[in-house]
Amino acid sequence: MLVATTNDLAGYRIVEYIGLVRGITVRSRSVIGNIGGGIQAIFGGNLSIYTNLAETARKEALGLLEQHAREAGANAIIAMRYDANEIMEGITEVLAYGTAVKVEKIAG
Repeated sequence: MLVATTNDLAGYRIVEYIGLVRGITVRSRSVIGNIGGGIQAIFGGNLSIYTNLAETARKEALGLLEQHAREAGANAIIAMRYDANEIMEGITEVLAYGTAVKVEKIAG
């Protein structure tokens, strides 16, 4: 699956627009994670516990996005973006979305 944040793919021609696809995950921080993150915040710098949580959520949302696109018959996603919202204290939604398309390689 080709995924790009651009509106086209160099070396490929879009032959069909399928439409909007998305992958969504909702994550919460554990009590232990919050304690560890709080300790890291006291000393400053990168809060690796939260960085890992954010990276895991984005990877999961991207995987779900790709799955949704495959199920729709696409072989590529263009204009891909992430969005995140806090639903309530400690619970975050991460959304990956884009346009599912069928592409073919340009002969060259």
